[in-house]
Parts: sequence; structure tokens; C-alpha cells
Amino acid sequence: MNSKKFFALVNAVALSATLAAFAPRAAAQKQQPPAGGTPKPFTLPRKETFTLKNGTQVTLVPYGSIPKVTVSAVVLAGNINETAEQVWLADLLGELMEEGTTTRSGEAVAQEAARMGGSLSINVTPDQTSVSADVLSESGPALVALIADVLQRPALPASELERLKANFVRNLSIQRSQPGSLAQERFSKLLYADHPYGRIFPTEAMIKNFGIADVQKFYKENFGAARTHVYVAGRFDAVAMRRSITQAFGAWARGTDPVENIPKAVAVRKIHLIDRPGAPQSTLYLGLPVVDPSHKDFVALSVTNSLLGGSFASRITSNIREQKGYTYSPNSSISTHYRDAYWVQVADVTTAVTGPSLKEIFYEIERLQKEPPTEAELQGIKNYRAGVFTIQNSSRAGIIGQLAFLDLHKLPDTYLTNYVQNVLAVTPQDVQRMARQYLKSEQMAIVVVGDKAQVTGQLTPYGEVIN
Repeated sequence: MNSKKFFALVNAVALSATLAAFAPRAAAQKQQPPAGGTPKPFTLPRKETFTLKNGTQVTLVPYGSIPKVTVSAVVLAGNINETAEQVWLADLLGELMEEGTTTRSGEAVAQEAARMGGSLSINVTPDQTSVSADVLSESGPALVALIADVLQRPALPASELERLKANFVRNLSIQRSQPGSLAQERFSKLLYADHPYGRIFPTEAMIKNFGIADVQKFYKENFGAARTHVYVAGRFDAVAMRRSITQAFGAWARGTDPVENIPKAVAVRKIHLIDRPGAPQSTLYLGLPVVDPSHKDFVALSVTNSLLGGSFASRITSNIREQKGYTYSPNSSISTHYRDAYWVQVADVTTAVTGPSLKEIFYEIERLQKEPPTEAELQGIKNYRAGVFTIQNSSRAGIIGQLAFLDLHKLPDTYLTNYVQNVLAVTPQDVQRMARQYLKSEQMAIVVVGDKAQVTGQLTPYGEVIN
């Protein structure tokens, strides 16, 4: 043995001896982290609300100590206002609104927002379109004027239409190649049929047929003061902000009232299989309609969802991820619209265990129906729910998001102020009742995207398989 190897061996032995001697002492010194405190009730910041003569609603919320302010104008217009031949037209309108106004180019809008210390974003959802930015407090009134210009005077340039439509076609092609998107599309269609919530993707031909007149007509029919709510949160001069909002939004035409189009969602226990030959994984979607946020059981159902499949510590995740290794990231959730909601469990599982994964998911649902959780297990989930809620309310955008949620669902402020208490009041028996009353396995629609040749036989024990 040469001298370098000899001394290296001596040093390694010495280091091992040192670590071995230190290990018991380190273990003895290790302490458990302190127990978490009792979640505190949420106190809604003092807010001012008023309505302009044209119907524009306004909410001002002084919040925080950092000299910044978030302004968001939320319009009750989105994909729900599309016809069967207009899927993604609301999204196309949102993209065109980013191209500037009749008084400012798109570049000028971006530069002006940047000078205020922020950037403007336009977000389109099934139920709403919002124009928002977060800027330095001193620029709050100017931001209101900029957002009003984008909302009320969009240029909607025909010169940009073909470029944007080409982007949409590429995006559509990408999404249709992804199993999760295919499963979501089929699942939504099963629950909502021909309702706008059931139409996830357009056809390529539909996109190519959109003309600038279609976009202009959609804007004219769905945008106006009567559908708009301006939210302001942060540090700001209230007098200046009220004056700016009144000047910027007060002359906007009222427009049409919001459309109320509540679906009649249904689910039937059948397995809809979308063939993906050679796929190494199967994508699972299974769920059914449940009560919406206006229902007295919604909070308890949300806690039940977190315990069952909606958190990393949930039972389904522990079963098919940690114990069996069938999947990496399963998750359940409750998706909500106005007076509508559905529960869904999603998982990408190895092809060979497609059937066993369904077996374990249904096992966990039925186990919760037969036997309530322990107090200790439930308490951990309730603390988690309360903690997530607190985090959601810890920013200017978070406060606006919560208030917009209240307004969309027509809920009182007490939904927020009593939320933590209501979560903590959920009992093991409540969770068992939620599972029994709302998560009925025999009524769940199931969508599987996977290799038909390998998974069909695995699926037949769980219902009729439809290709």
C-alpha cells in the first residue's frame, strides 16, 4: 500500500470513530419541535364598499404596512358566456385586450405599468375576466385609470388576430396530446353535457373561423359596468382612490346584467376508456357533483376532502403513493362555480396497477363511510386547512381573491370570519356523514386514459367500460 492510500485509510477510520462517538450524544440532544398553537380566527380587514351610479361595485381594503397597492377589476364574463361554437372565444378576447387600447398601444400599457412598479395581467376563467396589477402606493390612482382604459376601450386589433389564433391552434394540439387534458375534457362532458362547463376544448376549425367581428360582439354583449367589481387592497389614499375610481369607471355604459346559467350536473357509474396504445401510465379521473360553497355542509365536505385525498397527508395519497407506490402525485379536490361544485380524484398510475388503484381509492372512500377518523388524525387535517386559509389571506392579492370568491358565490363576510372556527368545529362523525352523503362510489363517473389492451380487463370489475 502506498503512503497516500495508507494515510487516507487512517483518516477515514479516525473520522468514523469520531462520528460513532458523537452519534449517541447527538441523538440524546435532539429535541422535538414545539407543538403548534391553536389556529387563530381570521379577522377581515376593515373595508369600504360602494356602488357607482352605473352599477360598478367597489371594495377598498386598507391592508399591510408595505407601500404597495393591488387593484383588480373583475368582470362577470368568461367561458360560461360562450355558445357551443365559441369555445375559447373569451380567452381570445383576453389575449387581444393585451394588445392595447384605443389610446395606448400594448407596449405603452406595459411600459406605463412598469413605471408604476408592476405589470398588468389579464386572466380569463370560466366565470370571470380580471385585469389586475400590484404597484407602488403612490401610483394607485394612475393604475385605476390604466385598468379602466384596458377594460373600457380595448383596441382589439384585427392585425393580431391570425397570429393569436395560430397560437391557440398550437396550444390546442399540445393539450390534446396530454392524457390529463383528455381525461378532464371527457370528465367535464360527462358531468355537464352541453353546458359551457362541459366544453373544455374547441375544434381547430372553430378557432380558425373566429373573426374580429365575433370578438367585438362577445365583448359588447358581456362587458360593462353592471358586471364589474373593482377591488383595491394595500396602502393607499382612500380619498384619491375613490375619486380616481369614480372618474375612471363612472361614465362606462352599464351594459347587460350578469348571466345566471346554473348547470344540472349529473354522474353515472360507468368507466369511459380513452385508448392510448403503449402508454406506461393510466390517467384516472373519478368523481361526481357535490354541494357548492353556499351549502351549510361545504366547509365540512372540504375538510373531508383534505383528509381523504386532498392533502399530502391524506388517506388515498398514503395508500397508493406511500404504501403501494402506484403513483407519484394523486390528489382530490372540490371544483366550484356559482351554485355548482364537483369532487374529483385524479391520479397517474402505472398501467399494470390501473385496476388495483381504483380498488384502493374506493376502499378508502368506503372505509371512511364505515368508520369515522380518529380525533388525532382529524385534528391534524383541520390544522392544515386552517393554516392554508391563513396563508391565502396573507397578501393583498389573497385578500382580493377571497373577497371576489364571496361575491361570486354571493356569500356573507361571515363565511370568511367564521371559517377557522367552522373548520375546527368539524367532528369525526361529520366527516363520516360527508363521505356517506356526498361521496357515493356507485354514482361516480370514471374516466381512464390508458392502453386499452392492458387495462380493459382490470377495469371491468368496477363497471361498464365504454370506449
